[in-house]
Amino acid sequence: MDLALLLALMAIVIPVLLHLLTRASKPRPGTAKLPPGSLGLPVIGQSLDLLRAMRANTAEQWIQARVDRYGPVSKLSLFGIPTVLLTGSKGNKFLFFNPSLASQQPQSAQRIIGERNILELMGADHKRVRGALLEFLKPDMLRLYVGKIDDEVRRHLDENWAGRRTVTVMPLMKKLTFDIISLLLFGLEGGAVRDGLNRDFDHVMDGMWSVPVDLPFTAFRRSLKASASARRVLAGITRETKAKLQRGEASRNSDLIACLLSLTDDSGAPLLSEEEIVDNAMLSLIAGHDTSSILLTFLIRHLANDPDTLAAMVHEHEEVAKSKGDGEALTWEDLMKLKLTWRAAQEMLRLVPPVLGTFRRATEDLEFDGYLIPKGWQVMWMAPTTHKDGSIFPEPDKFNPSRFENQAASVVPQCSFVAFGGGPRICVGMEFARIETLVAMHYLVRRFRWKLCCKENTFVRDPAPSPLHGLPIELEPKAASP
Repeated sequence: MDLALLLALMAIVIPVLLHLLTRASKPRPGTAKLPPGSLGLPVIGQSLDLLRAMRANTAEQWIQARVDRYGPVSKLSLFGIPTVLLTGSKGNKFLFFNPSLASQQPQSAQRIIGERNILELMGADHKRVRGALLEFLKPDMLRLYVGKIDDEVRRHLDENWAGRRTVTVMPLMKKLTFDIISLLLFGLEGGAVRDGLNRDFDHVMDGMWSVPVDLPFTAFRRSLKASASARRVLAGITRETKAKLQRGEASRNSDLIACLLSLTDDSGAPLLSEEEIVDNAMLSLIAGHDTSSILLTFLIRHLANDPDTLAAMVHEHEEVAKSKGDGEALTWEDLMKLKLTWRAAQEMLRLVPPVLGTFRRATEDLEFDGYLIPKGWQVMWMAPTTHKDGSIFPEPDKFNPSRFENQAASVVPQCSFVAFGGGPRICVGMEFARIETLVAMHYLVRRFRWKLCCKENTFVRDPAPSPLHGLPIELEPKAASP
């Protein structure tokens, strides 16, 4: 696209957006009023302000400043779309459980992942695809895969941690979680195909939150190109797995693709199309490795300066190890005993949620707390508004895993801890993330001691949290452990 054509398109698009923003900002006769706030500059709105705050790690203060100024409900404009920001557990509950609010991804993410992924679907299609994914991710299925995850973690530590004086945690955690998820989703063992897919996904992530203009040398172009490459690989794996199922060389329990291909409707027809399988495999790869790697990285970061929690965690894991034979893999039953470790992980997710917040789209005019949410507007929730609320979590900036010992509604109101979202669209991979985290931490805390290399213990969001320099640490091996 040459410059003249781009300018011509902008001359057409910008006036249309201005008209839509102006029209949307006017209350409709006979309805509730719009929330307080400002839509800001045309098209740009508050997008740059939010992105700057995320990159400066001041997003929580940015959100709180809006709440202090406008209250728990306010209007703004993000990424060219009028938006209502809802805060607090009441707002979260309204957003998570309202069937008239559809999932809303940035256009860039939609084009990169595919239009038939579960985040884009509504109604019967969403229920059908979600049910298919849950068939693979339900506990009865996941217990079959603990041994495979155990093998991957031990192999990873032997190859990438053992014998090293220093390591950089974030890229290694991304590699570990990608290897685990690609093994369980597609049955991919280590090798050229898995390594190539991993490289593709590094670039897929580059343009997930970018201006969706397909021009040379842009992050969006790189992501589209990497997405196309990854999709070709996944489509090939899908066809190969289908052939293996027909020959009896694979079963429904082999991996996610085999499971999805095995599902049929009442008439015996495939429950999911190949496009839906590939699109949701793309999404599962992104969600299944990126968020877990962030959790593991920030747990390691915190434990370096929290000897009491680390000692309690080591004790818990050593107690489990005592019941195992040399080299014996962890089991589902072993993981159920690691309660302190998961409470620490939940507390880490509360303090540093991998996803700061997401959007929904109003499919009709809605009213919340006396305010109008017009059809077509975005509705946004942000995790820190409840995660850092001192009335819900006393001393909210303090790391305190014990606060998750009792999560009764009388202690933590519904939709207050929202690291995995909530309602009918709560993360389908929540239980998988727990297993992956517990297995990884079991071998990390028993095999190594570590300390941070950087005196500054900071991180930024772009849009996911990333610690300074990827979190380099100094390693010290412990006495040999099985």
